[in-house]
Amino acid sequence: MRAVQVQEYGGPEVLRTVETEVPEPGPGQVSVDVAYTGVNFADLKARGEGYRVPSLPFVPGLEVSGRVRALGEGVSGVEVGQEVAALTAGGAYADVVVTDATTVFPLPSGVDLRTAATLPTVLPTAYALVHAVGRLQPGETVLVQGAAGGIGTAVGQLAKAAGASGVFGVVSGAAKAKYALDHGYDDVFVVPSTTDSVQFVDEVRAATGGRGVDLALDPVGGETFRASLVSLAVFGRLVSFGNASSAEPWRVGQPELYPTGLSVSGFSILTLAQTAPGALRALTEKAFAAVAEGVVSLPVTAEFPLEEASEAHRLMGGRTSTGKLLLRVA
Repeated sequence: MRAVQVQEYGGPEVLRTVETEVPEPGPGQVSVDVAYTGVNFADLKARGEGYRVPSLPFVPGLEVSGRVRALGEGVSGVEVGQEVAALTAGGAYADVVVTDATTVFPLPSGVDLRTAATLPTVLPTAYALVHAVGRLQPGETVLVQGAAGGIGTAVGQLAKAAGASGVFGVVSGAAKAKYALDHGYDDVFVVPSTTDSVQFVDEVRAATGGRGVDLALDPVGGETFRASLVSLAVFGRLVSFGNASSAEPWRVGQPELYPTGLSVSGFSILTLAQTAPGALRALTEKAFAAVAEGVVSLPVTAEFPLEEASEAHRLMGGRTSTGKLLLRVA
């Protein structure tokens, strides 16, 4: 079978298509004939700096849609040939992937394989940020970094559906701002570089009458994390769900939190899959239901053949992409 491997860390050019053995599922696992693979920023970090890479060579990819190929011992709830979406720990840039049965999900009625590939990481993450971790209430306001990306696109729609009175986004360019405004955002602030992140603080304060936002969602880290914290209203909540800036891990303590009763929490869907698979499954089922009911959709804005994974990485790494990028496998 074909697989796209990282044999050394570096730019998009290190992604190489190779022929390799078809993997077989072990106990509690499922193998999937891949139709589409989702491209995520975590894949770029894996390729460039070894994020969550156990060893080389490594096949990136965290989410797929396709058909069940084989079942490992003790697996029930899915059948060979059934159309599914799956979250993986890696290996999704390939014709066949093996993953734990707990992260394999039958497709909701009316959801096709192409749409399904956009769901396993982005939708449960977005749903958790708005509901399970962020606990957004009707009438509250929310600030979202990366508003035009996959998670940002979904969060904008979910927050509006949850009754948010103001949904504000931060993006890196004017075209992204226009895209975000079409997907649930009330106002979008353009910050060309993460080093300029402090500039959105004044804009947030102005947009909220000086109050700040009730909930801030940050996948960037570093100075953006700190500026998001400053943007909070009294009793505000900040959720960190990534460190795209590769900055030193943030630290927040009593001096920052005590004066206005702030709170900080975190979320990682990959870690949740390892530590609380039952909670992840319940979360994913709710997120998939929101798609099936038409509450949220995630447009596929670019699609590449598997062999052109490097081009998908160049597009995402250039900070011009919006929505969801896919690799077409089958």
